[in-house]
Amino acid sequence: MSRGRGMALAATVFMAWEARVIRSDVSTPTVPLVQEEPVRWRIQRHGAMRVPGIVFASKTLLPDVLSDRSLTQVVNVAALPGIVEASYAMPDIHWGYGFPIGGVAATDVERDGVVSPGGVGFDISCGVRLLASPFDRDELAPCFEALMDELDQRIPRGLGGGGVWRLRDEQLNQILLGGSRYAVEQGFGVERDLERCEDGGAVGGGDPAHVSPRAMQRGLRQVGSLGSGNHFLEVQVVQDIYDPAVATAFGLRADQVCVMIHCGSRGLGHQICTDHVRTMLATMPRYGIEVPDRQLACAPVDSPEGRAYLGAMAAAANYGRANRHLLAEAVRDAFARATGRRELDLVYDVSHNLAKTEEHIVDGERRLLCVHRKGATRALPPGDRDLPRSLRAAGQPVLIPGSMGTASYVLTGVAGGGAFHSTCHGAGRTMSRHAAKRRVQEPRSAPSSKPAGSRSAPDRSKSCRRKRPSPTRTSTKWFRPVSRRACAAGSRDCVP
Repeated sequence: MSRGRGMALAATVFMAWEARVIRSDVSTPTVPLVQEEPVRWRIQRHGAMRVPGIVFASKTLLPDVLSDRSLTQVVNVAALPGIVEASYAMPDIHWGYGFPIGGVAATDVERDGVVSPGGVGFDISCGVRLLASPFDRDELAPCFEALMDELDQRIPRGLGGGGVWRLRDEQLNQILLGGSRYAVEQGFGVERDLERCEDGGAVGGGDPAHVSPRAMQRGLRQVGSLGSGNHFLEVQVVQDIYDPAVATAFGLRADQVCVMIHCGSRGLGHQICTDHVRTMLATMPRYGIEVPDRQLACAPVDSPEGRAYLGAMAAAANYGRANRHLLAEAVRDAFARATGRRELDLVYDVSHNLAKTEEHIVDGERRLLCVHRKGATRALPPGDRDLPRSLRAAGQPVLIPGSMGTASYVLTGVAGGGAFHSTCHGAGRTMSRHAAKRRVQEPRSAPSSKPAGSRSAPDRSKSCRRKRPSPTRTSTKWFRPVSRRACAAGSRDCVP
């Protein structure tokens, strides 16, 4: 089978990664690992740990994991009040704010469990949306240049405002409550989009009353925009199908053109995290909570502070869903203008920065847990009641973007999946964005040679810098569209 080529339209500006609300207390001691299985490693309980740490990684990935402070963060998360089972690390783990990126932890809501904004991150409900077009690669080829021009003009990106949908104050409130559902009610998208979105397009319990005026102000002009950092919109081609039945259920076929979108809740989500971390830092002494790292600021799930954060977090999650929804509508408009057809079907939309109240069996008992997934994707198995009927037989689509120059994957959850049915959220990286920026520098002018089938999109951002892919394994996306092998594969090889 010939390999498909894709094009990336990516966020353009490197920004400070997770601006620090407070300096971390984390040092970098050696963390001993015990291998339990070929890709499963245990950190035995010691010190303040209430549960062990579990790391899913191959021996190839371990040097990257051991090179930063992320394993120390796994240890620190294991000390959170109410944590159950283990402090988990996915294969793409790297150092983050409080929790590592790729961290999963669940606390028992009814047994002093806490919620920690650091376990969700600053980009609340950052996630991935995959659209399947009616075109094969060869069918789209005559219109490809026009399509890229349309996408370049219609997709806002970079720091600041400029979203597709300029809202009034009341409309923003409705988005915080209704997410993609409200967008569909207002004429954006179709009802089927909601069926193929996690939580039906909206998280329950969103409470704008706990969203600060500053957060509201930051969110008012950003609905329908990529932002910066590692966010991207990418045109892809299905290269390999590993499970034809699952691929058919997802609406995917070989050589099909797809569009993947990766972004979150923009400045609104960042401000909500900032506000509630500060509140919890001030109130932890009242609840007698001590944590190894102040970036793990937390509060009991059922406390006023815990409920306030979860209400604001749900509001930001709805904003993130609506943000990706509006970008998908802009993609459909671009296809309509370039090809005459706009019927791109949503395969799935899933978040990878969220805390959700879920029921799981722990020690033989069904318990109500607050499951933190930060840089980790929920992976529901076939038959799960939270899946729409159209997906229940196949399982949840799990969207794993690849690094620039490598394939992305569409997986599905499996019965008995570990870590509360969680898996990785991307390819991971071997260096920070700042390190990648320092290592890979390129003149402002475009290179003289380009990969076959690619071209440079116009640089319309004053602060945009053109980059090339790093030779290291990094999730950073570059602005210049680069020819890329792209894969959407229905596979049951879901880790853990």
